[in-house]
Amino acid sequence: MIRMIFCDMDGTLLDEKGQLPEEFDDLAQSLLARDVLFVPASGRQYYSLLDSFSAYRDDFPFLAENGTAVWYKGKRIFSSPIDQGIVKEVLATAATIPSCRSVYCGCDYGYVQEEQHEEIFMTELHKYYSRTRPTPSFDVLEDPAVKLSFFDPDAKAETRILPVMEKYRDRLQVVLASEYWVDIMNHDINKGAAATVLREKFGLKFDECACFGDYMNDAEMMGAVYYSCAMENAYPEVKRLARFSAPSNKEHGVIKKIHGWMEEGLI
Repeated sequence: MIRMIFCDMDGTLLDEKGQLPEEFDDLAQSLLARDVLFVPASGRQYYSLLDSFSAYRDDFPFLAENGTAVWYKGKRIFSSPIDQGIVKEVLATAATIPSCRSVYCGCDYGYVQEEQHEEIFMTELHKYYSRTRPTPSFDVLEDPAVKLSFFDPDAKAETRILPVMEKYRDRLQVVLASEYWVDIMNHDINKGAAATVLREKFGLKFDECACFGDYMNDAEMMGAVYYSCAMENAYPEVKRLARFSAPSNKEHGVIKKIHGWMEEGLI
């Protein structure tokens, strides 16, 4: 029986307009009635996830910042800060990439440099971060970074940012999160590792958990649970890693797949 479901947001649970499906609240109530834990698992900030799931702030665990920070009932139960020396080195490299915009992702805020406050960047940033702060320099911050994110306004993150950041793969995890974003985190942390921590905290088995995802920051999560589902619109490698498939996010595939499991008696 499935007792915990990890679910990515953008390109997965959210539709093509970035909205929760209308059927989600009914589904959430059905899962709660069955004592099944639904876990938003996203590159988004914890506070952004709370905005989307305010009615469930004390019901859902939240796997935020690609697994580098996990929250439950308003308390951070896990985080993975990056060594500050490496943080400074990576941010200096990002400053050499034309058009690249940097986000220093702390546990409390997402920080951006004051001179990078362009509208296109801030509009995209606020899709994922509801608590942000401008800073004259990343060097003055005391909030430990759990993730570093880099944005390309022309949706060329894979060709313009990723190749430059590849040199850090021996020390850090470098992930293509979307066409616009590259994320960097500690080597030993990702959505899959955080899902395992959370699964073990609740005393659940590998085959009692499911997940849904669409992009490469969901890749490790596909190996952390038995019922791993790639969306129809998923990146090809994620489809290869998943055991199961779901219709696209435009078709509200997460909702359909979970209802299907309920009909099969798996939930």
